[in-house]
Amino acid sequence: MTSVAPPTIGIDFGTTNTVVSMTHGDGSARLVRFPTGEGDLFAFRSALSFHTLQGDDGRPNERVVEAGPWAIEAYLEDPLETRFIQSFKSFAASAAFTETRILNKRYLFEDLLAAFLLKVREHAGEAMAKLPPRVIVGRPVTFAGGNPDETLALQRYEAAFARLGFTDIRYAYEPVGAAFFFARQLKQDATVLVADFGGGTSDFSLVRFEREADGTLRSTPLSHSGVGVAGDAFDYRIIDQLVSPALGKGSLYKAFDNRLPIPQRYYTAFARWDQLALLRASRDMRDIRSLEKTAMEPEKISRLIEVLDDNHGYALYRSVSALKEALSAHERATFRFEAGTILIEHEVERTTFEGWIAPELTAIEKAVDQALARANLAPDQVDRVFLTGGSSFVPAVRDIFHRRFPADRIESGGEFESIASGLALIARETDLDLWTMQATVRPAA
Repeated sequence: MTSVAPPTIGIDFGTTNTVVSMTHGDGSARLVRFPTGEGDLFAFRSALSFHTLQGDDGRPNERVVEAGPWAIEAYLEDPLETRFIQSFKSFAASAAFTETRILNKRYLFEDLLAAFLLKVREHAGEAMAKLPPRVIVGRPVTFAGGNPDETLALQRYEAAFARLGFTDIRYAYEPVGAAFFFARQLKQDATVLVADFGGGTSDFSLVRFEREADGTLRSTPLSHSGVGVAGDAFDYRIIDQLVSPALGKGSLYKAFDNRLPIPQRYYTAFARWDQLALLRASRDMRDIRSLEKTAMEPEKISRLIEVLDDNHGYALYRSVSALKEALSAHERATFRFEAGTILIEHEVERTTFEGWIAPELTAIEKAVDQALARANLAPDQVDRVFLTGGSSFVPAVRDIFHRRFPADRIESGGEFESIASGLALIARETDLDLWTMQATVRPAA
């Protein structure tokens, strides 16, 4: 009697979206569906919302936590009373981030991630009701942040995923997961470069795939590289150029007989969506309010206060994303951000946008070359190139690869499913230690 392999699970916890895949007896990997009133979702938005309900006596009596599209829905219904957090993966490796207080409750990073994962499981229903003990979790080659602490990030992941009941938690590079997904279509031996562009990181892996005589696909990792910039960094360049000046960046305020520039740190918070959510509850908010009285252009500071007080961050995110998408298809597009009393509108040339993101493009280009150098390979020794992730559609990003590889070797796709499906397939590998790693130090119980 033929034995049936137990199911395996891969989880791609992304900066923008989270995707879950499970293998079945036939060896195929299928994405977990999240039923909604408007159909099923595969990509679960990596967002959290916190809201306190008031009792009949006017005092808070219940804290409601939501995640994914339900978090967005809760925020849109009551933006003033909802704490909405997105892209929080970006501070997984930050030692500077110790905790945040939400509705008078203390949250560590692992508390945020655990709350999010438990909601993922809840909304998946029967699909995730019974989980295997082992999970393969995707991780970037290089975590986001100025001085990322990889060990700290994995410890935090470990603590959060353990709360779902997993006892064997392993980590694999996200582009390696994508490579396993892509390898299913290979008809012959190939050296594959996978480029995965997420919200917070851009990661690259070179893998050699070879067919055995019995048809089994043998794989060998050759090199990895990564850089902590990607789609969110592109977002910040757009905001810094088009939005922040209208919110007071570059303007002055009066201090006795002096005129001083508005502090830049208020606008660097727009560099990461997670920091924007935290600024609203920070001590800086008090200083920003006082600046409105002394600013030379108080109407601009008033707009900044409105963006933060009225929680317009999600509306801003949507406007920025719409511009990036439009500029990927057209040479010129209109940026339009309208929320509350604020309206900011600009025409933007694609070449102008590419000039704004030039530092990030240079960093990405260097990481691609680093992956090749670490594998001791020239571009003509790479047989296939697989681009995945939202920013892979940005023409200037694609040009990095077209300058190095023939067009017929470059493919793209699987933006939602490639990593999670590949991670679930890795879990079936005999030599797991070749492809995965574990947290360096187990978190305290």
